[in-house]
Amino acid sequence: MTSDPHEITRLLKEHRAGNQEAEKQLVPLIYRELRRLAAIQMSRERPGNTLQPTALANEAYMKLFHGAEVDWQNRTHFFAVAARLMRRIMIDRARSRTADRRGGGALRVTVEDLEKLGAKPRDEVLLALDEALTRLEAADPRASLVVELRFFGGMEWKQIVEVTGTSLAAVKRDWAFAKSWLYSQLESGCGG
Repeated sequence: MTSDPHEITRLLKEHRAGNQEAEKQLVPLIYRELRRLAAIQMSRERPGNTLQPTALANEAYMKLFHGAEVDWQNRTHFFAVAARLMRRIMIDRARSRTADRRGGGALRVTVEDLEKLGAKPRDEVLLALDEALTRLEAADPRASLVVELRFFGGMEWKQIVEVTGTSLAAVKRDWAFAKSWLYSQLESGCGG
């Protein structure tokens, strides 16, 4: 992430306190990072998707600043919430595209499908991963958050440590556990 983290944190807190001018000052400081997060999300999308990274960044921006009030802890917290929000937007779009095709049947997703997620996942695979992540969140919220921040948010280990407030070793253990847990869930056919 670029730009001064202290300046962004200060402006986020001022905006939360009601200073509308702070939002105007924030936009140039945060927009490039929102666009980068959106590009990460879109790089995993199916070919021919009509949504562009700029549109995803704009939709996330509108929800971040004109949706529910959030007590921003700092710059990293803001971008972690932005990554989660973009994931939700993409999942909602995938659900809408697959509504007619799924027919309500359970979807079996394999480890091989999950391995392909770095390329271009099918909507069904993305939805199965989202469902498995939701179950992981119930079992181990921090491990789920680590996956979300690393895979969907494109964050570096140091940034994830900052968001979770834990050590690098704990974050890497969470990552290893989450990958193993997700693989077993998806391989067993619990993905849908």
